[in-house]
Amino acid sequence: MPFAAALSTHPVTSHATGEVVGQVLEKLGQHPDLALVFVTRPHAGALEDVMATVRRVLAPSVALGCAAESVLGNGIEVEELPAVTVWAGLVGPVIGVRLSAEEGPDGWQVTGWPASDPFPPQGVLLLADPFTFPVEALADTLASTHPGLPLLGGMASAARGPGGNRLALGDQVHTTGAVGAIVGPGTRLSSVVSQGCRPVGRPLVVTRSERNVIYELAGQPALERLLEMARDGMSERDIRLVNQGLHLGVVIDEHKADFSRGDFLVRNVLGADRANGAIAVGDAVEVGTTVQFHVRDAESADEDLRAMLGARHADGALCFTCNGRGSRLFGVPHHDASVLGELLGEPPAAGFFAAGEIGPIGGRNFLHGFTASMALFEDVGSD
Repeated sequence: MPFAAALSTHPVTSHATGEVVGQVLEKLGQHPDLALVFVTRPHAGALEDVMATVRRVLAPSVALGCAAESVLGNGIEVEELPAVTVWAGLVGPVIGVRLSAEEGPDGWQVTGWPASDPFPPQGVLLLADPFTFPVEALADTLASTHPGLPLLGGMASAARGPGGNRLALGDQVHTTGAVGAIVGPGTRLSSVVSQGCRPVGRPLVVTRSERNVIYELAGQPALERLLEMARDGMSERDIRLVNQGLHLGVVIDEHKADFSRGDFLVRNVLGADRANGAIAVGDAVEVGTTVQFHVRDAESADEDLRAMLGARHADGALCFTCNGRGSRLFGVPHHDASVLGELLGEPPAAGFFAAGEIGPIGGRNFLHGFTASMALFEDVGSD
């Protein structure tokens, strides 16, 4: 199998690195096309040394890494304790990129992307600093230059303020911007984006809005539509979840006749104004957009992830899950990592708990929250 992954919880960085690199070397050999390294906070200061060992022993064409609050590997999640995980694969041609962004009068400008494509890209993996890199700007650029190209990854989560995160491309460690890998045609790369929500009520069309404030749904005040939904037979469980935290799913592809799981971009409902019946959400919503209220809890998140993974296959996988998931959401550890392994046949897998997850919905790339975004690799040589 052209993929391998390993995880170590040894508290000494050099020992942990030796364990994971040795295991990957034994399973895969030298010179993988791509290697990814994720370390938790206790190892963050030694990320340079970890990357140097990976480069020296495995000699990958491209190596990316970052420090995170928690990491996962091969069915195990290690939350806020020392851990190092490495994933490597033979994916075909790949290019590493170091991206930066500057805000100007016309908005954010992203620099560092190659001027031309040396091969047809299958997808982009991105590790970014949440304080200095606007993922939305890169997503907008790719929508113009590479429509439909999946952008997958997560925001580094080791720091609570600017300057504290650590990102690596090869032996070089950075505290700002982003690092990434453009993956070529040597593998089949697909995505799973599980936002952990389920819809309640029915789809409605926005008939009056201004930026992120929705005044009317299907010709009636938005808040009245929500109350009407609660009166018309909503279960006690759903009413409780609405009171704990309501979300709104925004349809991305309006050309569909029916909307189901995976068709909605989920955003938080931030509040409501009883005086005018408006609701505010965490994104701009245009008039004419179809939306549906959503709720989230551990049961819904488990159901959503299982439904999204149920018919999929992977020879290798990367998982970027929210740092609000894990035992915080599910009450037990290892949920996302174990479900991934259970439903996909335990492919070599690794990832980290992110401060924002990146992945496509309806063919467009977005930055998410409380989401599990997964990159699934299939060996085209096995066809």
